[in-house]
Amino acid sequence: MTTELRRLRNYIDGEFRDAVDGRTTDVVDPATGEAYATAPLSAQADVDAAMAAAEAAFPVWRDVTPGVRQRAILKIADAMEARQEELLDAECRNCGKPRELTRQEELPMMLDQIRFFAGAARMLEGKSAGEYMEGLTSFVRREPVGVCAQVAPWNYPLMMAVWKFAPALAAGNTVVLKPSDTTPASAVWLAEVIGGVFDEMELPRGIFNVVCGDRETGRLMVEHDTPAMASITGSVRAGMEVAGSAAKDLKRVHLELGGKAPCVVFDDADIAAAVEGIRDGGFFNAGQDCTAATRVLVQEGVYEEFVTALAKAAAEVKTGDVNDPDAAYGALNNAGHLEKVAGFIDRLPAHAKVEAGGERVGDKGYFYAPTVVSGLKQDDEIVQNEVFGPVITVQSFSDEEQAVKWSNDVEYALASSVWTSDHARAMRLSKALDFGCVWINTHIPLVAEMPHGGFKKSGYGKDLSAYGFDDYTRVKHVMTAL
Repeated sequence: MTTELRRLRNYIDGEFRDAVDGRTTDVVDPATGEAYATAPLSAQADVDAAMAAAEAAFPVWRDVTPGVRQRAILKIADAMEARQEELLDAECRNCGKPRELTRQEELPMMLDQIRFFAGAARMLEGKSAGEYMEGLTSFVRREPVGVCAQVAPWNYPLMMAVWKFAPALAAGNTVVLKPSDTTPASAVWLAEVIGGVFDEMELPRGIFNVVCGDRETGRLMVEHDTPAMASITGSVRAGMEVAGSAAKDLKRVHLELGGKAPCVVFDDADIAAAVEGIRDGGFFNAGQDCTAATRVLVQEGVYEEFVTALAKAAAEVKTGDVNDPDAAYGALNNAGHLEKVAGFIDRLPAHAKVEAGGERVGDKGYFYAPTVVSGLKQDDEIVQNEVFGPVITVQSFSDEEQAVKWSNDVEYALASSVWTSDHARAMRLSKALDFGCVWINTHIPLVAEMPHGGFKKSGYGKDLSAYGFDDYTRVKHVMTAL
């Protein structure tokens, strides 16, 4: 006896559609390892249709007042909030996330971020008009860039979709969004919500479109002639491929890629607070977060104390399924990723020590125990490369100079944290650490008003904040004779 799988469909020009050629891919529940839905495996014809719809809708959406865009985006947030149980159904099944934790930690942030960008729609800024040459007045217009091709990841499928569509729509752009092939359900649900708002307001139906598919689908979107901008949150490899494809016709590119965040704990830090903050920042969302607190550098005088305390704290962290109220995190995203995370532990050098965890949990789904590894050296694979799982590594350092050198000695540069009671030291480290975010005596909080984005192989461009909004605009100089 087989259970009929739910059928997800693309959302193009206000209509739900199967892929033109009828191809599909299975969508697997990470908590069970079993397929529960199918989604379109979209190809060129589907991408063409979505791009045509977005292109046709752009002139109308571009030319409505910022106030109209604000009202539409606020209505989207209100509709999501009113239908939050459906949202949680889709997102938690998508990802294997604990439901109540997602309700408390992710849902409020999403809604706040959408509402922030609704306000940003009415805050377009530029230099004031002036006579910089005699007899001539100059001013700046800030305009939308056009159609945006956006690719969202699987670790926070809905929140990362929010980070993309909200500033793009607020600035007056139209959107073709591709969710990850492993987590399309919440994006398809989102399309229904947004489509309902645009229908209610009698706005063009092609303003927001969702195309499901795999890596090839994403490539077709980025290489398409229509988009003026490509935005992706994903791996370094994916970001490089997108940048290369976009270069062929000089599209704008917005990249938020991997991370390997150092957490630098000095001997004057509040050790209990550092352990708690790093535990929470390292294991949240099963460590599947490019800002996760996964690489800890501890000053040698408190190293043993810290390792012992962190291992004990990790042993008290529980992973569990969607409906487990005590679960601090859920399953890893897919079987391949579980294998990747386990591989880092299997390949540990002889000088490393697993202080906690280090094994799969259960015999179904993709659960992995909260893991702490000590005794590591700077050039070890697990120190240099992103694990993207519930694994925290700990190294010992001697002084501030060494801490800064080792912190910066990775290819990533997204986020970092400093744990110290010395304000001057914290200020020195905030300058010296080569990362897009430096937290002091905390790790992982984000707010809509502040930018998020990295340097080096963590990508470029900013999410959130007015800086993220500006990334979806272009600047035009207008000069007129008096």
